[in-house]
Amino acid sequence: MFDYTFQWNQALARLPRMLDGAVVTLEVAVLSMLIGIVFAMILTLMRLSDSRPLKAIAATWIEIARNTPALLQIYMAHFGVASFGIHFSPFTSLLIGITFNNAGYLAENFRGALKAIPDTQARAGRSLGMSSLQSFRYIIVPQMLRISFLPMTNQMVWAVLMTSLGVTVGMNTDLYGVTQDLNALTFRTFELFAIAAVIFYIITKIITLGARLIASRLFRY
Repeated sequence: MFDYTFQWNQALARLPRMLDGAVVTLEVAVLSMLIGIVFAMILTLMRLSDSRPLKAIAATWIEIARNTPALLQIYMAHFGVASFGIHFSPFTSLLIGITFNNAGYLAENFRGALKAIPDTQARAGRSLGMSSLQSFRYIIVPQMLRISFLPMTNQMVWAVLMTSLGVTVGMNTDLYGVTQDLNALTFRTFELFAIAAVIFYIITKIITLGARLIASRLFRY
């Protein structure tokens, strides 16, 4: 027989700690996206280069990132490298795992965006006296970012949700980790995780709506 008494007041009293955890969740997600974008740009250029070794390295990274569980990638960053005497904190391991995953997906988004830009765009830049680097920087990259902006938003949402995997490597300062600790302390499982779900939902909706607003302002034409 169902005999569970809801006590929302106990869970709501812990809301400040959960919001502190949400801040850490956003820190991990934002950092993983910023670093991931840098690596994704590098991987994209490597994938499009004429060098077979560079292509192979980029392709291997992307294949592993896209075709293995994100949890496994976080495990490898925390437990795998520990076999070689390299030890990372749970925060760093989570950040490395999510960044690795983000870079793989974003690299494919960027490559697809570059393929969608006509070659005439680069040639037009060269005809104006730009170098290949200048043409890529001022003409190609802005268009690439415009095309891949909304897919990047989806990856940001995914990064926020992936932070919940940090609890598997001992991360207890993010939203999910804090919720897990509070649950062990109060046994208010439903209430605490329901509140955590709402916070996750609000964060992801703010990201999605904010991205749409930014896109409508920056990419009108």
